[in-house]
Amino acid sequence: MTPDTPPTIIIDSREQTPLTFSRLPSIGGTLTTGDYSFAGGEELFSIERKSIPDLVACCMGNNRERFERELHRLRGFRFKRLLVIGTRQEIEAGNYRSNIPPAAVLHTLSAFECRYDCPVVFAPSSADAAKLVESWAFWFSREITKTFEAFTKGATLGGCQHTNPLAIPPPSGKEGIKNAS
Repeated sequence: MTPDTPPTIIIDSREQTPLTFSRLPSIGGTLTTGDYSFAGGEELFSIERKSIPDLVACCMGNNRERFERELHRLRGFRFKRLLVIGTRQEIEAGNYRSNIPPAAVLHTLSAFECRYDCPVVFAPSSADAAKLVESWAFWFSREITKTFEAFTKGATLGGCQHTNPLAIPPPSGKEGIKNAS
């Protein structure tokens, strides 16, 4: 992949109502965590998508325990998001079928955001959510590709000179690694 090559979004095969992407290619696949990633970035980038009814259901009982395990797994990703399709105002108005008070849902989201270091982002529609996933995948893949290319060329990143360790010849002769005997 080069910084100019667009990433291919991976849609988890268990995603029941997948987003439709119009600006980046997408394929189905099995992800260990989350609903969306991109090819080559499966261990670095993960998006967990929830509709408001799904999210509210994840705020109680066994669903909560399962969802918290999912969020815990997201902690290991460099880029992660909980993407809620709907608006905060819909939750505040209680526009869902549950007895859970809106404040409890919003407080749970705030606690999860802090506990699992996972930003919560609202998108008013599936189309808006798809655009966000495409944008995040494009820019994140571009940045990690540029960083990798700069590192392998021995470029200066953040004011520090980085050298490609594969380009350094192994030590030889007296400068070589000495036996610890």
